Amino acid sequence: MATVAVTRRFDLTDAQWAVLEPLLPAPTRSGRPSLFSKRQLIDGIRWRVRTGVPWRDVPACYGSWSAVYALFRRYQRDGTWQQILTALQAQADAAGRITWDVSVDSTIARAHQHAAGARKRGIFKPSRPAAEPVPSRPITRWGVLVAG
Repeated sequence: MATVAVTRRFDLTDAQWAVLEPLLPAPTRSGRPSLFSKRQLIDGIRWRVRTGVPWRDVPACYGSWSAVYALFRRYQRDGTWQQILTALQAQADAAGRITWDVSVDSTIARAHQHAAGARKRGIFKPSRPAAEPVPSRPITRWGVLVAG
């Protein structure tokens, strides 16, 4: 197993990669091998998700942005990310590193009336007087025309 020099502060360490690598799916396509290692691409995905920049701004040390994005989308579509998360959680739970305590807080946080759908203008008085409604047909009560 060849190690990759960790060049950036938040890249995967060798120990982290040793845990993650067996969880990755085996390559299924044949042909020319990729120019970039899976570790580089995954570090690029992690860098992009952490920083929130556009995919095209992924640094070249992680591979081409299109290769990083293609791996991210492939794993997203086939459920690989979910499988990795489930497997890592199972490993951590088996080692006793996860506590499954649930904390419920009864605090109520109310939104301001403007954020809760209140009228935008004229909260207490309308900005212009409302026109009287014009009935589309004569108003009757029990068949008798009501004078108005």
